[in-house]
Amino acid sequence: MKALIITLGIIDVLVCIALVGLVVFQEGNSRGLGSIAGGAETFFGKSKARSIDETLKKLTSVLAITFGILSMVLYVLSGRV
Repeated sequence: MKALIITLGIIDVLVCIALVGLVVFQEGNSRGLGSIAGGAETFFGKSKARSIDETLKKLTSVLAITFGILSMVLYVLSGRV
């Protein structure tokens, strides 16, 4: 049981780090740190940049839900040890 908790904890931390990275790379309402990725809007056109931004938003939602579920499972499992 402890091995399961440790494994889920490591996965939870990795998902958390990926979630923070995705949030940083997203383009906000005003061009924040999203411009780190380069001149995607000028080179590929505006539609390509929008599709990349939409993909990042969907992936962020999936990772946020995964992080929440993993955190709740770890809370329940750690209470039973």
